[in-house]
Amino acid sequence: MSSSPDRHPLFYPLIVLGGLIQGFGLAYSGMARPEVVVDFLQFDDLGLVLVMGGAAVVSGVVFWAAPRFLDRAPLTGDVYTRRVKSMDRNVVVGGVVFGVGWGISGICPGAAYASLGVGNLPILWAFAGMFLGAYLHGFWRSRNSSAESVSTVADD
Repeated sequence: MSSSPDRHPLFYPLIVLGGLIQGFGLAYSGMARPEVVVDFLQFDDLGLVLVMGGAAVVSGVVFWAAPRFLDRAPLTGDVYTRRVKSMDRNVVVGGVVFGVGWGISGICPGAAYASLGVGNLPILWAFAGMFLGAYLHGFWRSRNSSAESVSTVADD
C-alpha cells in the first residue's frame, strides 16, 4: 500500500481517537494490569480471550467488508490490496521472542501504554526493554545488511 500525501484531514485525529478507545478498553477490561495477563497465561483467567476475540471479530468484519463496499480507503485514498507475508524463519523467531517477552513481563506493547495510563509506573522498565530490543534488532539488521552488500559487491 502506498502512502498518499493527500490524506484526509481527519486521518491523524482518528488514529489518536482509535488509540484512546483501545487504551480505555484495555484499562476498563483490566487487561492493562500485568497480573491479569499473567493469570491468563497460566490459564487462571480467560477474560483476555474475550477481549482478543472481540477485537478479532470486529477486525475480521471490517477487513472482509471494506474492500467489498469501498473502492478505496476513506481516509488515505489508498487502494485496498492484500499483503501476504510468507512464514519464514524471521516470523517464527520474532513470534517466539515476542511471546517470551510477553510472558516474562506480563504485558504486550499495546497494553503497556494503557498500563502506563492507569498509573503503573514500573511498566517503564518494560518500555525500556522494548525500545532497547528494537534498537538492538535494528543495529543487528543494519550490520548484517551492510555485510551482505559488501560480500555481494566483492563477489561481482
